[in-house]
Amino acid sequence: MLPEQDNELLTRVGPGTPMGELMRRYWHPVAATQELEQSAFRTKEVTLLGEDLVMYKDRSGHYGLIERYCSHRRVNLAIGVVEEDGIRCQYHGWKFDKTGKCVEQPFEDTMHPEAAFRGKCNLSGYPVQELSGLLWAYMGPSPAPLLPNWGPLVWDEAVHDIAITELECNWMQCQENSLDPVHTEWLHGYFARYYNDIMADQAPSWQNRSKPHQKVGFDVFDYGIIKRRVSLGDAPDNDDWTIGHPILFPNILMVGSQYQVTMQFRVPVDDTHTRHISIYTWRAAPGQKAPVQESVPFRHVQIKDEMGNWILDKTFNQDYMAWITQGPIAKRHLEKLGESDRGIILFRQLLKDHIARVQNGQDPMNTFRDPSQNVILEPPIEHIKFSNWSPPAKYIPGEAGYSRDGELIEQVIKTWSAPQRELVTA
Repeated sequence: MLPEQDNELLTRVGPGTPMGELMRRYWHPVAATQELEQSAFRTKEVTLLGEDLVMYKDRSGHYGLIERYCSHRRVNLAIGVVEEDGIRCQYHGWKFDKTGKCVEQPFEDTMHPEAAFRGKCNLSGYPVQELSGLLWAYMGPSPAPLLPNWGPLVWDEAVHDIAITELECNWMQCQENSLDPVHTEWLHGYFARYYNDIMADQAPSWQNRSKPHQKVGFDVFDYGIIKRRVSLGDAPDNDDWTIGHPILFPNILMVGSQYQVTMQFRVPVDDTHTRHISIYTWRAAPGQKAPVQESVPFRHVQIKDEMGNWILDKTFNQDYMAWITQGPIAKRHLEKLGESDRGIILFRQLLKDHIARVQNGQDPMNTFRDPSQNVILEPPIEHIKFSNWSPPAKYIPGEAGYSRDGELIEQVIKTWSAPQRELVTA
């Protein structure tokens, strides 16, 4: 169990909260680049860490992320007029630049040019960067750390795909799932088979065909926690145990193999909502070329059908269902944790340790400031996942829907047509 006061400490992310202050030390992906490109107003409403914001791309190509409501009469700037160097409120023409500075107040400037009223009307504004088809925001104190160049985001000879899901639950429920290896055996094995039998109008078999876990392990490393497992019948030197896969502190899971890696970002919208962003990276075989993408596609993932029933034929949706059904904020003081939960306990302690670091004026884990240390960040990842040397014969989406660039992904898959015994290590 987790005491109620600790649950409050670790789940509340608004301005001034201890966890909110820790989370504000990181760059967070808040939207796919194409979401903004496809917007009629060149804007997008964004809520991040409990703050209501609007992101826009001005006519000179720069991104802004500022408070959503005009400081004059509180009109929503997401329907504002995007100009060459800022956004203008559609109601009375007040204009704001990408830092949130109020730069024009047409009537007030005419009547009282000497009053310097503008300086009292600025909005909060936050820096934005673009990387790998995603727009990233930083909401912490200056100077901002570097946007981390995690390997899958910057690898050459790769194609990407983005899936976005809005979840009605706290971000911690999503991230703690990544410290829980044993759930895969039951949620994605036993339950998934049960669900598929029911959907096919078959009698449930009541048989779990997943290999039972024999041991799990967790180790803190430079970028977070490594999760390891051995299932029944696995060789003792299999990659799932000797290498494992990383949970990148504080809210990222990186999982995959030598040919495909998924990075999952659990972005706190507010205390009770999470924007889950998955970016899939398909990497060409050694010495092979990947096709060039004009842009990185995105899609919003549906988790319930028109009748309100869970869509559970995809592994990811099974996870989403489990997290959401814990409630908006899980009541951790009522938990009964066991041996399989050692990783979750370790993760919670790591969060508390780094909240303390921030309170002491120190940088937390994974804040990078030296460009020479941020060229390509390569956490350890299994080369061979679940003993599969090669990818599937064709593109199979990891989440509901189908990528716009499915054909490009299949071109990358074909570069692995012969079983590869040369491992990708960088």
